[in-house]
Amino acid sequence: MQEPFDLKELQALLNRIFSVSALGEWAVLLGCLLLAGGVTWALSRATQRRRFGVLFGRRVIDGALFPLLALGLALLARRLLPVLGIAPALFKLVLPLLVSLAVIRFVARVLAAAWPDSALIKSVERVGSWLIWIGAVLWATGLLPLVLDGMDDIGWKVGNVKLTLRNLVEGGLTAAVVLVLALWLSSTIEARLLRRESLDMSMRKIAANAVRALLLFIGLLFALSAAGIDLTALGVLGGALGVGLGFGLQKLAANYVSGFVILAERSLRIGDMVKVDGFEGRVTDIKTRYTVIRSLGGKEAIVPNEMLITQRVENSSLADPRVLLSTVVQVSYDCEVEAVMQALAAAVAEVPRVLREPGPSVQLSQFQADGLELTVYFWITDPENGAGGVRSAANLAVLRTLKGLGVDIPYPQRVMHQVARPPVEVLQPR
Repeated sequence: MQEPFDLKELQALLNRIFSVSALGEWAVLLGCLLLAGGVTWALSRATQRRRFGVLFGRRVIDGALFPLLALGLALLARRLLPVLGIAPALFKLVLPLLVSLAVIRFVARVLAAAWPDSALIKSVERVGSWLIWIGAVLWATGLLPLVLDGMDDIGWKVGNVKLTLRNLVEGGLTAAVVLVLALWLSSTIEARLLRRESLDMSMRKIAANAVRALLLFIGLLFALSAAGIDLTALGVLGGALGVGLGFGLQKLAANYVSGFVILAERSLRIGDMVKVDGFEGRVTDIKTRYTVIRSLGGKEAIVPNEMLITQRVENSSLADPRVLLSTVVQVSYDCEVEAVMQALAAAVAEVPRVLREPGPSVQLSQFQADGLELTVYFWITDPENGAGGVRSAANLAVLRTLKGLGVDIPYPQRVMHQVARPPVEVLQPR
């Protein structure tokens, strides 16, 4: 542990740092920073993982790799300075600052990757950064041992266990480090799983969720153990949690279990066109608690997973992505029906997005009062692009074909019969 400075020694150190004799140390420090920045930039261009990564961050130098490389080069330079005949003074203050910067950048990038766009996480980052910088200043000035000794004097007894403020702070820091490492490892494994195209998206999603939950649970156990909490007491907590899940949280637990069942059975997959409770759209994401369905109009529905298990769900692309569509038209009784049916089928087959196999078919569905009702059936394989556009194109093709054949679409016709009445005899007055 570093020996504490008195004020005179601290003032002497600061005078040496800002003296002319320390220019060599400043030059070496600047060279370390420039070299670390150049290596980080080159690695980001080579690996093409510059954006939003833990190591490179958003702007390369705001990731964790730059301060780590700078710290390593600074440690190496401090070892070489006595060989060059330079007494290290600046590096006594720089090293704690670089360690603090590396810790802050690593924690911030891990939390941002685990919970992006979270206001609470940003507040935690600010508070944690201030605490780390305060610790770095205490370390650099040599006041940290005095603060730790003072924290040892603040204690209380809980049962047979004596707790001190220092034990709680050290246990909390150890727990935070373990949880951050677990989050980083789970985020890395999750990103690698989601990039593997050899596996189905649903299987990749369930594997990523399972890995994250397992690592966070293991990290929580290590963190509690590092904080000095007896893990045998968790048995009582687990029993109470089970009772709570059985009564107050049964809906929430049902949604989580249903989410894993959906991902395991693959009854719903990301990209499927489904209709649930009158809402039709494309499955864009499957979470452990809910599923996101986006309609063709841009609206998104958050559907609890329990509803997808207990209610009827129409899936247009589960086993076969082909969807049958139809349109209806009337023709007059005077036309050649069979020739018109063949012409309509050939015309609709030329419409984009309409399948040639199985091809369109036309059926004489009803004898209406005004004409013959023909139903045109055709298949598509991309229901996620909507049915309105292809149905409109098919209707236009039907209309052009009927006009080309000279077949009229009959208007409503009504026949009126007038009943002849006998003449009325007019009586003459007497």
